[in-house]
Amino acid sequence: MQHVNCFNTFLRDVVNLSQAKLDLLAARVEAIYKALKDDPELRPLVLGKKPQGSWAQRTIINPVGDKEFDADFMLHLQEVLEWADDPATYIDKIYAALHRHSIYKDMPHTRKCRCVQLTYANSMHVDIVPYLILADGREVIVNRDENRFEATNPAGFTAWMKEKDDIADGNLRKVIRLMKYLRDHKNSFTGTRSIILTTLLGERVTKTTALLEPGCYANVPTALLTIVEDLDEWLQARPHKPSIPDPSQSGLTFDHRWDQATYAYFRARIHTHAGQIRAAYDETDSATSVRRWRELFGSRFPEPPGPATSSTAPTVGPKFPVPPLFIPPRTGRAG
Repeated sequence: MQHVNCFNTFLRDVVNLSQAKLDLLAARVEAIYKALKDDPELRPLVLGKKPQGSWAQRTIINPVGDKEFDADFMLHLQEVLEWADDPATYIDKIYAALHRHSIYKDMPHTRKCRCVQLTYANSMHVDIVPYLILADGREVIVNRDENRFEATNPAGFTAWMKEKDDIADGNLRKVIRLMKYLRDHKNSFTGTRSIILTTLLGERVTKTTALLEPGCYANVPTALLTIVEDLDEWLQARPHKPSIPDPSQSGLTFDHRWDQATYAYFRARIHTHAGQIRAAYDETDSATSVRRWRELFGSRFPEPPGPATSSTAPTVGPKFPVPPLFIPPRTGRAG
């Protein structure tokens, strides 16, 4: 059974970062930005800011227990030609500006590979990522460890995410959050970075699938089943770590973000989860189906509020409505 209402409640009450925390994040980022923009040395370079990562893509989730949550924002800076051979200077300058500030100097802040991280006690940390548009038109961030620029295309990634989420009837972002919940809260496929998980799930969403299998992204559990089974099929055909290109078409890959051992573990766990999702989805007994969903997501996955409704009715026959045309068979798609 699908238990659509249970999934909606689970996302709202357990998985999603609360609106209060999102508002707090936005307020703190605005305060950090104001401090950097007001710094006498950094002020001439500051051109703007924009969210990055899971915050920007609306795939951020609640942290585990009392752990802090994190978010990134890009600090748009003016290019300084004198620093062309020393890009790490941009990170150093942001760090120094925080170190001079009356409030932030006493808060933990540190230089990372691509950002300056500012930590709020028992709450959250914010990664400040220097972002530039160079004179030749390239959009770049800084790799401090290697003291070089890296190409980036934040607008391209946002456009890709929107396109994929639109194909999935607005359910891709929800599926990504659910899978991140499995990774973080259920300790599954630990070590797989969010950018890789997001890319692999998003790339499985296609217009062809939506056309050949009408209704395959119609609600959260159905989209979850479709996308994870398609990912499992793709992974099982690739025993060795594949190359994962940046879907924003920056020309980069995410291959350095994991190794063969991490990939093999992720591949095995997705195979297990695909089977668990299928079993819970196809189960016709309501109580047994909920129990199977809870075996996957844990005890915080809610029970149905009352007698079965249309949203929790068993799937009869094929998983999706079959139009009067020939549909080529696909492995793992038996209804």
